[in-house]
Amino acid sequence: MPDSSFSKFFEKSRKDRLDIVASFASLTGEELDVLQSDDGGVSFDKADKMIENAIGTFTLPLGIATNFKINGKDYVVPMVIEEPSVIAAASKGAKVARIKGGFEVSADESFSIGQIQMLDVDVSFAIPQIKNHLNEILLLANSKSNTLSKMGKGAKEISCKEIDAPSGKMLIVELLIDVGDAMGANVTNTMCEAVSPLIEKITGGRALLRILSNYSTRRLVKAKAVFEKNAVGGEKVVDNIIAAFEFADNDVYRAVTHNKGVMNGTIAAANAVGQDSRAIEAAANAYAAKSGKYRSLSKWSKDNDGNLIGTLEIPLSVGIVGGIANVHSVAKVCAKILGVSSAQELACVMAATGLAQNYSAIRALATEGIQKGHMRLHARNLAAAAGSAPGQIDEIVQKMIEEKKISLDRAKELLEQI
Repeated sequence: MPDSSFSKFFEKSRKDRLDIVASFASLTGEELDVLQSDDGGVSFDKADKMIENAIGTFTLPLGIATNFKINGKDYVVPMVIEEPSVIAAASKGAKVARIKGGFEVSADESFSIGQIQMLDVDVSFAIPQIKNHLNEILLLANSKSNTLSKMGKGAKEISCKEIDAPSGKMLIVELLIDVGDAMGANVTNTMCEAVSPLIEKITGGRALLRILSNYSTRRLVKAKAVFEKNAVGGEKVVDNIIAAFEFADNDVYRAVTHNKGVMNGTIAAANAVGQDSRAIEAAANAYAAKSGKYRSLSKWSKDNDGNLIGTLEIPLSVGIVGGIANVHSVAKVCAKILGVSSAQELACVMAATGLAQNYSAIRALATEGIQKGHMRLHARNLAAAAGSAPGQIDEIVQKMIEEKKISLDRAKELLEQI
């Protein structure tokens, strides 16, 4: 079984990094060429077909997080993000988690929720009528996807709820759809639109919105890892991390930033394989407020031996078929590097990446502060932006750090001195 704990991966040249990843994921020469292409996987011709009024393309850095062991399997995780220190932090978190066996993660089946908003309806009359026609509605919904039906998936349940809105009572009819390895937005919307005329006929009401819900509470992912106390920095650091978590869990201003750290890992992994990051973020933030108060998505505690325990539970609506990966060549290669075989497995990797990143961020905050490592990487970006040659960057970075003057203007001044 391949081992993802590459030694000093960050110190290697780009060619050496690519060679290591190619060996790990059995990439072809053509796939390596894709990773080295200048267009980032989307040519303008492709972009012009993907969106309206296209004028160009926009690329972001693609890196690799190492050291991940999830449910006994090793992964290297492609991550697309512009923020420095995130990939290093995720790799470091995964390395510490490996000591106690890595991440244990489970994911629900891929159930999508579709909603049909019914207006001008007698709710007390409509609900029993819908219940009397459940099989008919499900049959019509499933006629819109031969693929899911053949797999024994598709629309499975129908439920109703009443909303008492300022404009009057509304009936919301919800379809629960097993979308398999797809994210499922298109098929969910198609089924909702297909059955709405039948529901109108059954209830005598008027269908307005017919759309999936991105609040994917039937696609929950639960991740857990034990971080050995000495590797964390000792019992005092463990206790400080727990205290930092309690701050986030009880103060919305801290919770938002804390959860942003989780998303740094989860969304960077999602971006690399072409997932809908806006849907994931929206669902995660809604889930953070499920108690009526916005709280921490992750939970931190310690076991009887004083080791740090981290858990993360989030809804993740993801897929490995369909979507942007069909047209984005780099996303395709990233999917091969990740090597997942189901939507559930992808969700497990993304949740583990979020938990690893959260561990490293909260540990840094609870010890030396977030800026020490972050600003060194930021200084490198500034040195490069100032026009430094590769051989000059380290010298300029070191001087800025020693002076505690990390800015673009100072980087330019130091470059002139050199």
